[in-house]
Amino acid sequence: MSLTRRKLLRLAGGAAVALPVASVLSGCQDEGSTGALRKSDAKVPTLFKVPLPVPPVLKPSRSEGGVDYYDIVQKPAQVEILPGLKTEIWGYNGLFPGPTLATRSERKIVVRHTNQLEVPVAVHLHGAKTPAEHDGFPTDLILPDGGWSGHTMHGGNTSQGSRAYEYPLAQPAATLWYHDHRMDFTGPQVYKGLAGFHLVHDEEEDNLPLPKGDRDIPLMICDRSFTESGAFAYPSIDPSLTGEHGVTQEYMKGVLGDVILVNGAPWPVLEVDAARYRFRLLNASNARRYQLSLDPGPQSGPAFVQVGSDSGLLGRPIGHDEIRMSEAERFDVVVDFSQFPVGTKVSMLNTLGDGDAGKVMQFHVVRRAADDSTVPSRLVDFEPLSRSAATVTRKFHFNQRSDEGWDINGAMYDPEEDQADPELGATEIWRFDGDADHPIHLHLAHFQVLSRNGNEPGRWDAGWKDTVDMQSGKEIEVIARFTGYKGRYVFHCHNLEHEDMGMMANFSVR
Repeated sequence: MSLTRRKLLRLAGGAAVALPVASVLSGCQDEGSTGALRKSDAKVPTLFKVPLPVPPVLKPSRSEGGVDYYDIVQKPAQVEILPGLKTEIWGYNGLFPGPTLATRSERKIVVRHTNQLEVPVAVHLHGAKTPAEHDGFPTDLILPDGGWSGHTMHGGNTSQGSRAYEYPLAQPAATLWYHDHRMDFTGPQVYKGLAGFHLVHDEEEDNLPLPKGDRDIPLMICDRSFTESGAFAYPSIDPSLTGEHGVTQEYMKGVLGDVILVNGAPWPVLEVDAARYRFRLLNASNARRYQLSLDPGPQSGPAFVQVGSDSGLLGRPIGHDEIRMSEAERFDVVVDFSQFPVGTKVSMLNTLGDGDAGKVMQFHVVRRAADDSTVPSRLVDFEPLSRSAATVTRKFHFNQRSDEGWDINGAMYDPEEDQADPELGATEIWRFDGDADHPIHLHLAHFQVLSRNGNEPGRWDAGWKDTVDMQSGKEIEVIARFTGYKGRYVFHCHNLEHEDMGMMANFSVR
């Protein structure tokens, strides 16, 4: 395939399904995950025995004046993750993952979060275009409902007990997620369970013949380790999360678990019809990357047909035999189980993982069934951003600062300092490089990948994104549009240990 043809496919927001699978596109080296493995002391369960749970969809508490209101309580709960053991989670409504919010584009919602935990929290709707005061800035904390005597992080805009977040949702259909964003403690608090899906729908998506209903399933993939009693084993310097932040020295590059969870269940099983399914894949791990494949593969065609990226649907679908996901990335894919004989057990593998970490879940094709879904050759109108539209180019270096932590352009995070000041409505080129692999997330701004190390974008870079995987020693270039709202936002590495130990910076939209 010529360079010109590859560029045309990128600008269209995807590649036609009839084309060869994505291995023909330029990509990057499989470097695995940045971090250290914390092995479980508990007995690891037998794989592919637990049914896949699907998080419940939260209903509005009320609707008034065209606005839907939701209520979520953050609280501890005892749940069974490993068979026969109880694990204390911190959950939205006591659930891990939290309840799914299914909302409509352009319809405002208000979500009131009440904090019944013993530490402060902040809530970030990842991938949303949100006013700055509702974005979950890391010092805009909800203090515990029962009181808090600790520090409040540089005097941010704190709330006592609860806070109402307003989301205009002026953006197209996309698979978003919400999670904790407390400064210095995002890693352990997400690890304890503070994460959930938020699915935005619109009419354009409704009109597509993609799989719907029970065949449209979100899959939150993450890794965890467990103590002998079943508790989450996270190596915090201060396990109470009330004092010194960060992890013990051996885990400062990232915390890897040895139990793979999907929707909170270890290596689960999903019974499927011999039909097409849409899976909304989310890598919610702190530090682990996944390269997903199917074993066995389908009789014909690619294993996965990608229809969406982080921030919305693609212009055209792309076929992949493997999908590599860094932390916080999302891929909406269609899998056609009619390509497998009834009775087939199809394993989803992680080819970057060793041993049991190389397995994710299993699908059992149990019956034939009617299926009127298809994947059309065109999905939505996709607007490619032209390099010539950018008015500013900025460079950011992501590096380790000896044993102290991680920094951006030589500075560890300071909530009072900005590293960029884009104008509202501006289009800018941002270039990232660093000394390790870093998944980089921009709040507010959606972007497209322009190049990797001076070459074309990689095979998993299509579409509108809010998170991108940067490889060690290689520059990645994105073009971002700063539309929506003025105010102060952050960008950071989404390896949560890196973020907590300084690898975050502010930008103010003016």
